[in-house]
Amino acid sequence: MEYLTLMNSDLKVSRLCMGGCPMGGYGWGDVQEQELIDTVHAALDNGVNMFDTADTYGLGQSEITLAKALGSKRKDVIIADKFGVRVGGGKTVYDNSPEYIDMALDASLKRLGTDYIDLYQVHYRDGVTPLPVVIEKLEQLKQAGKIRYYGLSNIHQEDYEEIRPFIGRIVSVQDEYSLACRKNENDLNTLRDEFSISPFTWGSLGQGILTGKYDKSVAFGSDDRRSRDIYVNFHGEKLLKNLEIVDVMRGIAEAHDKPVSAVAIRFILDWLKGSVVLVGAKRPSQILGNIQGADWKLTEDEIKKLDEISKD
Repeated sequence: MEYLTLMNSDLKVSRLCMGGCPMGGYGWGDVQEQELIDTVHAALDNGVNMFDTADTYGLGQSEITLAKALGSKRKDVIIADKFGVRVGGGKTVYDNSPEYIDMALDASLKRLGTDYIDLYQVHYRDGVTPLPVVIEKLEQLKQAGKIRYYGLSNIHQEDYEEIRPFIGRIVSVQDEYSLACRKNENDLNTLRDEFSISPFTWGSLGQGILTGKYDKSVAFGSDDRRSRDIYVNFHGEKLLKNLEIVDVMRGIAEAHDKPVSAVAIRFILDWLKGSVVLVGAKRPSQILGNIQGADWKLTEDEIKKLDEISKD
C-alpha cells in the first residue's frame, strides 16, 4: 500500500480509500451486509486505513455498517464522513447551516459509535450559507474535539474566491474523476497547487465501467442506479467511448498481470499527484482487485496511451 499525509494535517492515509456508498445498501443491486463487513476486513488486512462515507448513503446505513465492520479497529483508521444532503418530507435539499451541521454530526457520531470523526466534509454547498459561517462552525467542532479536520466536496472554479481566505485550513477536496470522466482535472490540480488542498477522486472506476466486466449489451435492473440515463458511463455514445478506453486498459493490465480495475486506479495515482483514490466495493474480491492498483507504476508510454484515449 502507498501512503501520504494530507495537506494541512497529520493524517497519514492510504492512497486507496474504501468508499462507503455501496454500504448504504441502496441503488447498487444485490448488497449483503456480511459481504460488506468482509470487504472492510479485507481492506484492513491489506493496508487500507481510510474509509469514506456520508450520512446520506442509505440514510445512515453506510455509517452503521462501517461501525459494525470496524469494531475495535476504529482507533486504527481514518474515517472521512460527509454532511450537507438533508432528506425529509419526501424531498432532498442541501443544508450547510450551523444548526444542521450540529444535528448531522451528532447523528453520524451515534451511528458510527465514535466520539470523533477524523475528516468531516461538506458534501455539497447549499448556495445559501456563506462559507465563512460554515468554516466557523467546523472550527468550533474541531476545538471541541468532535472532528479532527474538515474538507470540501464538488468544488469548482466558481468557488475559488470564496475558499481563498481559508488556504491552510481546508484539508481535502473530493470530486468525480476517472479515465471515464476527466472534466474536473484542472480544478483538482489547481486546488492542490494553488490552495494546498489534497485531491480525492470519487467515481474512480466510472461506477464500474472501468473494471472491464461490461460490454455494449450491459443492462442493469431497476434496483441499480446505473440503469438510469443520468449514469452516462453506461449509456449511448459515452458507453461506446468508455469501452474503447477499456480496450486500451486491458492490454496494459495483461502486460502487468493486473486486473483492469487496477489500471484505472494506477492512472489516477500516477497522473493526479498527491491524490487519494476512493473506490466503492460490495465484496472482498472487488477491494482485493482494487488494491492491486497500488505499489507499481505505469510506463510513460502507457500513461500517454491512456491520456490520449481518455481525453474528452
